[in-house]
Amino acid sequence: MTTKDLPLAGRVALVAGGTRGGGRGIAVELGAAGATVYVSGRSSAAGRSELGRAETIEGTAERVTAAGGLGIPVRTDHSRPEEVRALVDRIVAEQGGRLDVLVNSVWGGDPLTDWEHPLWEQDLERGLRLLRQAVETHVITSRFALPLMVARGSGLVVEVTDGNTARYRGSFFYDLAKSAVIRLAVAQAAELKPHGVAAVAITPGFLRSEAMLEHFGVTEENWRDGAAEDPNFAYSETPAYLGRAVAALAADPAVLARTGRALATWDLYKEYGFTDVDGSRPDFAAHWAAELEDEFGPLGDPL
Repeated sequence: MTTKDLPLAGRVALVAGGTRGGGRGIAVELGAAGATVYVSGRSSAAGRSELGRAETIEGTAERVTAAGGLGIPVRTDHSRPEEVRALVDRIVAEQGGRLDVLVNSVWGGDPLTDWEHPLWEQDLERGLRLLRQAVETHVITSRFALPLMVARGSGLVVEVTDGNTARYRGSFFYDLAKSAVIRLAVAQAAELKPHGVAAVAITPGFLRSEAMLEHFGVTEENWRDGAAEDPNFAYSETPAYLGRAVAALAADPAVLARTGRALATWDLYKEYGFTDVDGSRPDFAAHWAAELEDEFGPLGDPL
């Protein structure tokens, strides 16, 4: 292996919310690029989160190591400052204070999202809980992790979101959470740029996560069958595609030029040349824009 093959060799990353979905895809691809990756979240071999899903941080860490990096699972509830502080203290102790990449991918909001009702008919505590889970966790994690990057004068913060424009995302609290995450990247970028640290938000297209595969009753081997229920699923992308986008950003020595931006896999593949696991280059924004143009005429980017 050469430095070109492992551009992140010697780098240290923390993927908060790396248990499944986009977080898992990012963690594994950072590992494939040679990084040491701390994988944190609540779902562990020691016990599942309230979501009750089978994926664990240990499972992700094993995939990171198998891909060529070093995966280190650390069970952490990112809504608890004391647990996040302990996680960062462990990174300081084990890595000499080095942290090159922070990925805030904590979500867990699917069961809390009400897609059927407007704000005034929604359960308020449920909605506020979604915001605490999907936004406050990112703030807490950055609060304790950023000093490591500032001290070194380099690094990249990645906020994982859904969509990169101001369009409404279909449910009040979901929309607020995903929009707020973009703003977290903007605010962190403003404060971190003088210290040589970049911060960006990034969105996948139609993400073919474990939960989405289950929703359509398919596996990664026969996923295209899901398009019979939703034709848009034919244009979906694996979590690895998102992971490769983040790995490309982390390896880019000029990444600071992108700080404060809301980025997308469908733009970044054109610039960095990465592909999905099957060699394809999904571009959900182009697909969706074509669909809307066929129905309504030119509308611009809906994502």
